[in-house]
Amino acid sequence: MANTASAKKAVRVQARKTAVNKARRSQVKTAIRKVDDAIAAGDKTAAQAAVKAAEPVMMRAVSRGVYHKNTGARKVSRLNKAVKAMK
Repeated sequence: MANTASAKKAVRVQARKTAVNKARRSQVKTAIRKVDDAIAAGDKTAAQAAVKAAEPVMMRAVSRGVYHKNTGARKVSRLNKAVKAMK
């Protein structure tokens, strides 16, 4: 357990940041799930719209330090590739 005032504050700050990052990760997962659902349904226009909506969400998470830059780029690339592969 934290003993000093600064250590106690650091614990509070860490808890706050953890909650915010968890929410951002959840937003990214939801956006990816919407794309996957549209792909599974076979609706290419909906899938393209979902990718267009998901990309800024993922890049925002990258810019705020939730994900590494390459992780975000890889996820976006794979979603675009999956939508292009649709018939």
